[in-house]
Amino acid sequence: MAETELTLVGREEPAARPEEARSGGRVREGLRGYGLIVGMWVRSTMTYRTSFFLSLFGNAAITLLDFVTIFIMFSHVDVLGGFTLPEVALLYGSCSASLGLADLLLGNTDRIGARVRDGSLDTMLVRPVPVLAQVAADRFALRRLGRVAQGLGVLTWALASLDLEWTVGKVLLVPVMVVAGAGIFGAVMVAGAAFQFVAGDAAEVQNSFTYGGCTMLQYPPTVFAKDLLRGVIFIVPLAFVNWLPALYVLGRPEPLGLPGWVGFLSPLVAFVVFLPASLAWRAGVRSYRSTGS
Repeated sequence: MAETELTLVGREEPAARPEEARSGGRVREGLRGYGLIVGMWVRSTMTYRTSFFLSLFGNAAITLLDFVTIFIMFSHVDVLGGFTLPEVALLYGSCSASLGLADLLLGNTDRIGARVRDGSLDTMLVRPVPVLAQVAADRFALRRLGRVAQGLGVLTWALASLDLEWTVGKVLLVPVMVVAGAGIFGAVMVAGAAFQFVAGDAAEVQNSFTYGGCTMLQYPPTVFAKDLLRGVIFIVPLAFVNWLPALYVLGRPEPLGLPGWVGFLSPLVAFVVFLPASLAWRAGVRSYRSTGS
């Protein structure tokens, strides 16, 4: 009788394990797989260190040209939309660092359209790692740290040049703004990748919201129409990347009259935006039909 009870207990254990795996094991599995793939590409990159550092420097220098354009523009004007050069530099640096971080971690998702067309996505579907982790980590480009570094450099210069009354909230909001902004851009990248399951090749549509959105956020919100401001606050909430948090740090009023505390909502917005993006990604993967090749 005791042996029978032990046998029954042993048979019940496998039924409990899948339930536990569904609750959190899938996330851990994805992060572990992502880390292993990234580690492989980093080791491959560091094999040729001179080439890597040249690429890193080139990436930082090319992206810095955007700020050089802004700097040249301010050699002819004192303010732009009521903002001085250090204030615009704060917008530029925070947005560039956020996009660079998101591009480093999830930038390769824009290649999903090509994988759908040539059928190479099939090989990812049969591996014991979530597809999103594989797509994001594939061909991980460590040189993209160049954009992050130059963005943080401009942001540091801006903060040192500004004469602000610092509070604990403002000090904490600066790093939160960069990280939450990366989360928002990352959610847009995932949503754009999900759209490519339907559109086939819509990488440029995704880039228009990420790279194009960052170009817009580098300039003061006061130079844009209020209808556009409503769109990037309530529809595609890119304003939470840096506009709203930066306005609070600078002590400036929000153009639409929103309260200052909305600048602290960036982490919540990043989480809320990522939920439908992840659901759209799952729907896209489930709707995928192999090319048969």
